[in-house]
Amino acid sequence: MQVSVIVLAAGQGTRMNSDLPKVLHHVAGAPLLHHALATAHSLEPSRIVVVTGHGGEAVATSALGYSEAVDTVLQDPQLGTAHAVAQAAPLLAGAEGDAIVLYADTPLIREDTLRAMLEARARHAVVVLGFHAKDPGRYGRLITEGDDLHAIREFKDASAEERKITLCNSGVVCADVQVLLSLV
Repeated sequence: MQVSVIVLAAGQGTRMNSDLPKVLHHVAGAPLLHHALATAHSLEPSRIVVVTGHGGEAVATSALGYSEAVDTVLQDPQLGTAHAVAQAAPLLAGAEGDAIVLYADTPLIREDTLRAMLEARARHAVVVLGFHAKDPGRYGRLITEGDDLHAIREFKDASAEERKITLCNSGVVCADVQVLLSLV
């Protein structure tokens, strides 16, 4: 099955107190972005699209320096995550198979996790990667019933009862590429 990967790399990283785009900060000897691209490449995708924003030219140069088999697109203005994913739509028009949305500032997502998501996608329209947190803080919550996802609730919109949920939204999503793009 064909798979496309959208790597979101537009964030400003204001908490890092640096002019360097967040995804270009080095961790374990390489920019955060390169770790995400290595994971993306491990899936042997038909296409990888990196969505840039803050420091877009430097981020695009870094992505293309890692692999010429990467496409980049600029998100300007930056209007949130769904808008960032939508920026990849022109490059994925006519694409078939599934798409995975990754975050360039989340380098610890493993290939086997993404492959498990692709396998689960055969049984579900959309697969969202969640994690349990002892202190879920301000993360969005995954509202589930059994294995079925009923809602993703942002912290600010969550009821007091929903805020007690410890299953949080990582933001990593897998869906049919055209379905995903129709949702953003």
